[in-house]
This record gives sequence, structure tokens and C-alpha cells, in this order.
Amino acid sequence: MGGFYIGRGKKARKAYGFDEVALVPGRKTFDPSDIDVSWKIRDLTFDIPVLASAMDGVVDTDFAIQMGKLRGLAILNLGGIQTRYHNPAKVIEEIVHSSSKESVEVIQKIYRTPIKEELIGKRIEEIKKANVPVAVSSIPQQAVRFGPIAEEAGADIFVVQATVVTTDYISSQGKKLDFSKFCSQLSIPVIAGNCVIYETAYDLMQPGIAALLVGVGPGAACTTREVLGVGVPQVTATIDTAA
Repeated sequence: MGGFYIGRGKKARKAYGFDEVALVPGRKTFDPSDIDVSWKIRDLTFDIPVLASAMDGVVDTDFAIQMGKLRGLAILNLGGIQTRYHNPAKVIEEIVHSSSKESVEVIQKIYRTPIKEELIGKRIEEIKKANVPVAVSSIPQQAVRFGPIAEEAGADIFVVQATVVTTDYISSQGKKLDFSKFCSQLSIPVIAGNCVIYETAYDLMQPGIAALLVGVGPGAACTTREVLGVGVPQVTATIDTAA
């Protein structure tokens, strides 16, 4: 693969985001009504290719229901306020109305409250009652604990998500999520992410991961690239992982 040197022995290459590329119109045009943008994961089909992020500020049970009715998919975060508080709306109001000086302290206080396992099942059941697919997520460290609970409650998809997810996790604590074992223990499809390179995508697909989340830092609300300095512009990341 080509590239250029940015220092002694250190090679780099140009990567591209959506603002830097455009699609070239071809020799054929199509009637928009003939275009199918639906997507499928196992026996679940979604009419619109829109996935709402598993963020407390984005998805709650009501939002997940509305997305489902539109034939899209919203992922509920099992590690957030929805599973820590019986009345999460009140907690969100507290965050919204806190001043810029208070906000960090308020958020830290809110997330010190432990996750309540009974609320995992309750939130899933609330969405399920609307007859729409239910997708929930957790970090790898909580997947083994939350996966079976979510499946038993009726979840249709389980997402294992972190800033970066790989199958080769190194820790002095000896704690590692065995994706092969985890996927085999669940009868529902497992989605994993995030990843940005072909090798990681390939490794994650081998244990039985049904789909991947691609991208590190491209979101409008994400500060990963600024804070950690890691990531790949989204167009390049998408093309590389799909290779």
C-alpha cells in the first residue's frame, strides 16, 4: 500500500472523510422509487439504513419505539441512565438544567448510581410492547453479564461496543471477552464495534459477529479524535473494513 513518510521510519497515507469526497454520476440513472435501501440482519429487515447511536442523549425507550415504527433501528445503552434510574426523564432534566460549571459534577454523581438488572428487562419489555425490534448495547466488560438478561427479556439484537473493539484484548487483569463463546451462548445476533481497519474487521467476523460498527470519532458529538488522537476518516475506514 502506498504512502509517504512523516518521520524517520514512520509511514502514513492519506485518508478521506465524507466532506472530502463526492460520488461521480455514472452513465445510468434510476427511478428513486425503484431503489431499495433496506438492510437485513438474520431474519430482521429494516427499511431505512439508519442506526441511532447507543447514547443516553439520543436513545430512550420512546425514541427506540419511534425509530422502530419508521423501520429503522435505535440502540438502547444498558450502561446508561435508562438502567440506573426508574425515572430517567427526571435525571435528564437535571443534566439539561445544570450550568456549565456544574455539569461535570452532576454527570459524575448521576453515573455513580449502580445499574439495576431489573431495569434492563423492564426497558426491553417497554420497547417490545410496541411490536418493534429491540437492540441494546453494553461495553465488553459487561457483555457476559447483560447478554443473557437482555435475551431472556426479549431483545432481538445485542451490541458490544467500545471506542475500539478487537478480539485481541491485552490486560494485566486477565479479563477478556471471548467473542466465540459469547456469540455461541446467545441465539440473537451480536453486533460489535467500533473498528476502522480490515484486519480488525476480519478478526471480529470470525467468531460469529453478525455485523460491525465501523468508525472511530466521525460523529458530530464525538470528541475521540480530539481527546485521544485516534481514528480514521469515515470514507477510508468504511472502504478498508469492507475490503
